[in-house]
Amino acid sequence: MKITTRVRKILSHYESDSPGTKANLARILMHGRLGGSGKLVILPVDQGFEHGPARSFAINPDAYDPHYHWRLAIDAGLSAFASPLGMIEAGADSFAGAIPSILKINSSNSHATTKDQAVTATVEDALRLGCAAIGFTIYPGSEHQFDMIEELRQIALEAKAYGLAVVVWSYPRGGNLSKEGETALDVTAYAAHTAALLGAHIIKVKPPAAHLEQSEAAKVYKSESIDTTTLSARISHIIQSSFAGKRIVVFSGGAAKGLEGLYDEIRAIRDGGGFGSIIGRNTFQRPREDALEMLNTIIRIYQNKA
Repeated sequence: MKITTRVRKILSHYESDSPGTKANLARILMHGRLGGSGKLVILPVDQGFEHGPARSFAINPDAYDPHYHWRLAIDAGLSAFASPLGMIEAGADSFAGAIPSILKINSSNSHATTKDQAVTATVEDALRLGCAAIGFTIYPGSEHQFDMIEELRQIALEAKAYGLAVVVWSYPRGGNLSKEGETALDVTAYAAHTAALLGAHIIKVKPPAAHLEQSEAAKVYKSESIDTTTLSARISHIIQSSFAGKRIVVFSGGAAKGLEGLYDEIRAIRDGGGFGSIIGRNTFQRPREDALEMLNTIIRIYQNKA
């Protein structure tokens, strides 16, 4: 596998990591149609765990089959496929080596009454299944945030010891945060920075809104004239907050939305210096051909061709 100058530069920012971990990070960065560009598009399919099967897949019944998602990610030329244990196991042999996989090792569900996640898989599972990375969610602001952070500390230490990369979903919620505050610019920047401080190689956050949740932070945003007016400016601030762009930050697609709205969001991520997108429901809740066409356009946007 030839490593591009851009990817070598990205890898150089991870100064403490072993050759094994950097090799697995390179597997993701060099794979698919965006391989070598420093941009990523990842398909995550953990929504069955988070929202239930009917809410996730009934709109496109083909998506009940784990192989559907593996094939979709491969045929679209994506960078990686991320999912919980059972779905990775269901395609690990059929698609071995076809696309880097990320084992999501904690999950919640729609029955939960607190903002927390259960650990549902192990680093050993990721090694057994040939994954390039493990994925882990934290909820900054939740009453369980410190337990989740301590779980991540131990799991990330083990993953890195075995040469795996670490992807952190950093989703503020719970505690004193308002619903609007979950995607506030100051809160999202804080969440991305927290994930970087916890040793994440790839950080996943939601595209930030212009709202500022914390009064003390809002004073600084005003006094320092931090631009909050456009999504691309807000994306740029998130990247700056993630070690001045020295950590890979990708942005979620969120709930299903119209194509033009999605494409405008992707362009703002690109223009703000974001590293890419990790898009689930907006992909697999569409018919396969529509999803492939959409992903083709997204990749072309990141290639500066659309």
